Amino acid sequence: MNKDNFAHKASDWDSPQKIGMTSKFVEEMNKNVELNKSLRVLEIGTGTGLVGLQILPKVKSAVLVDTSESMLNILRQKLEGIEPVEIVHGEIFEYQRKDIDLIFSAMAFHHLTDMDRVLKHLYNIMLPGAQIVVGDIRTEDGSFHNFEPIPHKGFDTDELGKQFTNAGFKIKSCYTYNLLKKELIPGTINEYEQFILVAQKNI
Repeated sequence: MNKDNFAHKASDWDSPQKIGMTSKFVEEMNKNVELNKSLRVLEIGTGTGLVGLQILPKVKSAVLVDTSESMLNILRQKLEGIEPVEIVHGEIFEYQRKDIDLIFSAMAFHHLTDMDRVLKHLYNIMLPGAQIVVGDIRTEDGSFHNFEPIPHKGFDTDELGKQFTNAGFKIKSCYTYNLLKKELIPGTINEYEQFILVAQKNI
């Protein structure tokens, strides 16, 4: 397993800003997909569960995936006594069963390296007609992560949409739903557009 890049961030991850940001994603996701007790869902990059814990009460079962053991340890504390939840520590490729009705991911796709391989794998583990909802940021200059080396400095949604299409998905919608603001230099506010992309596995 690779180094836990979030070990130093896990303990104070649940900030008011992050809670607000994830709640906006869940609100937007609810406008695009109908959650119900028949669904088995999977979250990529679940972290401490800020999104997943809002979804759990509305679905049948959930698989929560993350590469950070320290983040998952916090999630496990929150999940004590809550069933049925399956936690997967590692990359999404660790999950092999083909039984997922809905996949969702908030601000984690830009950490995925081989996007074509990821999308092919997601297509394979999804049931016919299953949907995927991705929330992330549009292309930026690298300042969002303080110029740390990450796989994607946001996304050109046209290009990302083509990758989904090439993997066998049909794009249902893709649009900007939020504007994040960060003060990197005192007095200077940087703005980052968050988009939501909804796609469906072709039957």
